[in-house]
Amino acid sequence: MSGPILNAPIIMEIGKAKKKDIRDVSRGQGKIMGDLQDAMSEVTSSLGEQADGKQFVPVVLVYRKKSRSKRKGGRLFPVLF
Repeated sequence: MSGPILNAPIIMEIGKAKKKDIRDVSRGQGKIMGDLQDAMSEVTSSLGEQADGKQFVPVVLVYRKKSRSKRKGGRLFPVLF
């Protein structure tokens, strides 16, 4: 049997999303949730008989790139006299 591996994680990159769209996912609605449902149905159909009787749970991670603070003049170090 050379089908898909059952325990391999499925990673889906959404890209940039508005705060409202992310909030809608936590409520189980919105356009991102539709994309997640499409991906889940694609995974279950690709697994075929291996997916029978199994429940798939999507795990959604939200990340934000931390902005770097800009200081004028660099860092200041204490000077001891």
